[in-house]
Amino acid sequence: MESRTFRNAMGRFATGVTVITTKSGEDHHGMTANAFMSVSLDPKLITVSIDNRANMLHKINQSGKFAVSFLSDKQQDISMHFAGQANAGEEIQFDYIQQIPVIQNALASVVCDLDRSVKVGDHTLFIGKVIDINLTDGNPLTFFGGKYGKHEPVEYV
Repeated sequence: MESRTFRNAMGRFATGVTVITTKSGEDHHGMTANAFMSVSLDPKLITVSIDNRANMLHKINQSGKFAVSFLSDKQQDISMHFAGQANAGEEIQFDYIQQIPVIQNALASVVCDLDRSVKVGDHTLFIGKVIDINLTDGNPLTFFGGKYGKHEPVEYV
């Protein structure tokens, strides 16, 4: 099967949009990702999948901590910034939870200690033990078929 066919099929799964952040020394690092999932309630674990070629891979390993911020439908510009699709010179203001940078006004920010990592194919799965959470109100930014969108609730008849 062609890689493009596989990628197109995966793009048909609608997801939310997250920014993964960490702090290594005094440096802040972030990347846009939609490969996120909740793993366990007891203990509270989440996972993110990061390409083995990404700089973030080494930053999380160095830090031993990371955060996942769920973006609102008003934060597409932030997603594009961390995906390298917008002006990288623009300064992003962070909030801090447990001394880890998180995206201001995100719908949720989940801060984790790195529990373990597992290399799988061309990606590494980082499993994080949740140590803190911040929640705000709003609507999610979505991603489907290579395009950003907004959540539209379905009315039950």
